[in-house]
Amino acid sequence: MGWNKWIRQTHRWLAVAFTATVIANFVAMALGTPPMWVVYSPLPPLFLLLFSGLYMFVLPYTAKGRAARAEA
Repeated sequence: MGWNKWIRQTHRWLAVAFTATVIANFVAMALGTPPMWVVYSPLPPLFLLLFSGLYMFVLPYTAKGRAARAEA
């Protein structure tokens, strides 16, 4: 599996993990005051989603630059 495909697959699984932690957070809040580790549990997947999403966002722009340099 190529580097870009690996990043995309990781991003998808991080999105699943983030969604699950947010749902668990809402369930815990409905049952009472949740512990702090439950409240902050969505943050690690969210930060990883940020970095992988920014990487995928920049890919088309860097590919255009590489293609222009290859033509010259």
